[in-house]
Amino acid sequence: MLKDFSVQALFMGLLTAFVGSASSFAVVLHGLRAVGATEAQAASGLMALSISMGVCAIVLSAVTRLPISIAWSTPGAALLASTGAIEGGFDAVVGAFLICAALIVIAGLFKPLGRAVAAISAPLANAMLSGVLIGLCFAPVKAIGFNPLFGLPIVLAWIVVGAFKRLWAVPAALAAFVLVLTFGVDIPDGALSSLEHSLVPAAEIIRPVFNLAGFVSIALPLFIVTMASQNIPGIAVLKVNHYDPKPGPLFAVTGFFSLLSAPFGGHAVNLAAITAAMCAGPDAHADPKRRYWASLVAGVGYIVLGLLAGAVTAFVALAPPVLIEAVAGLALVGAFSSSAMSAFQAPESREAAAITFLVTASGVSFGGISGAFWGLVAGGLMLALSQLVKAWRDRTQPG
Repeated sequence: MLKDFSVQALFMGLLTAFVGSASSFAVVLHGLRAVGATEAQAASGLMALSISMGVCAIVLSAVTRLPISIAWSTPGAALLASTGAIEGGFDAVVGAFLICAALIVIAGLFKPLGRAVAAISAPLANAMLSGVLIGLCFAPVKAIGFNPLFGLPIVLAWIVVGAFKRLWAVPAALAAFVLVLTFGVDIPDGALSSLEHSLVPAAEIIRPVFNLAGFVSIALPLFIVTMASQNIPGIAVLKVNHYDPKPGPLFAVTGFFSLLSAPFGGHAVNLAAITAAMCAGPDAHADPKRRYWASLVAGVGYIVLGLLAGAVTAFVALAPPVLIEAVAGLALVGAFSSSAMSAFQAPESREAAAITFLVTASGVSFGGISGAFWGLVAGGLMLALSQLVKAWRDRTQPG
């Protein structure tokens, strides 16, 4: 193994860990807080996710000798932010995390379930995702409306840096957020000195509660979003770079690490999509057989960053919530645009996708069940009806 190590893979692995964390930790933090996690529970969840991601990446890359990148479910965190509190509080949310993790394991080990997930209409899955994301994507505009002196630097940093290097756009927005918080926000006396006590977060074990609201509002949509937006695209990225692993075992392993992180407040661990291209591409090394070291290094980086989750969470808590929401929204603009384009591309499913998007984006819940689930149901019924009508017309047309 050591003979395959290279400085190029080391650099790319460190960059992957930084980009993977900096580009979406705001989304994860906001999502956990939105469903009822306390500051300590959110820090515990971030730490558990980062460590699980790191260990999972190290294990899979070392065993398979493939550049398998692992990430937390950013679309899943956005789903949490749009869902909000549910009956049973954060305990019920953690119960839903465990159910979602078990479903991912089953999808990896039980082929019919994996095929059923793959058979979900891609336009509807993308429409549900874009409906989930649009609320957070409004946050940068709301931040400017809240205080232009706070919101504009964050947005302008994202625009200007992104014009030159898209990969650095969100880290630049995050850096601008730190500067705004440090020099613009009135921080209570002694708040910064207290950060040292939060440097390594305490692991908060949450006793899960299982109920119908958690299963339908969080577990099922989180499972679908994670599989459709992370795991399946993650396999596709590996195949594009001429790697051909068996998807089932990889899904099962990520589900197992999700099970480990869930009791500590982590929502889901999965195959990476964006950062997967960084580790699996030629920038990690000219020799494809040596690129797995980039994923190994990234795994170590995630573990180190996870141990800093307490200080990061405590620091972010000093800012007005709309500012961290703005960073999260900017991190999701790309995901929103690509999912919306994919949702409405096919004419035959456009109306069904529109219904899925509108019901999901409305944020309205019925019977304590979130709009993401009802959006998928409404769109599915519309798609089934349009297909039945088309089949009937084909049969009844003369000739």
